Amino acid sequence: MTRIALIELDDSTLPPPTPEIEQERKVAMFDLMEENSFTLPKREDRAVPDGPYNVGLAIREKRLVFDIKTESEAAAAEFHLSLGPFRQVVKDYWQICESYFDAVKNLPPSQIETIDMARRGIHNEGARILTERLEGKAEIDNDTARRLFTLVCVLHFGG
Repeated sequence: MTRIALIELDDSTLPPPTPEIEQERKVAMFDLMEENSFTLPKREDRAVPDGPYNVGLAIREKRLVFDIKTESEAAAAEFHLSLGPFRQVVKDYWQICESYFDAVKNLPPSQIETIDMARRGIHNEGARILTERLEGKAEIDNDTARRLFTLVCVLHFGG
């Protein structure tokens, strides 16, 4: 089973989320649990436990931490990614999200659609960066990368 069975965010050190950020988190987590693809690649130097996996996401010491366990809570992998490659795209994503949230309240559908297209483009860029950073560590499909990127943004919001 090459999937995430459980995802947990360590947001204990973050300020309380805005309603919009909380909604983004809930939707990403729901969609991720509905459908995802997550595999730890085989390694020459050690065996890799089969999934499904429980994945913990956190930011510690300015690094994005993936703590991967089996469903029985046995350690499967842990990797730390620099936040540097994500900083600009996360900033851009939240800026366009703010514009989108404001537009939904005040603008006609045609203008909302234009902002949403830009938001999706930035979201895709974040997913691409995440996929590249996970290369050799975990294999994910594009939809899983998009949902995980949203969760990275949620964690990055307070950091």
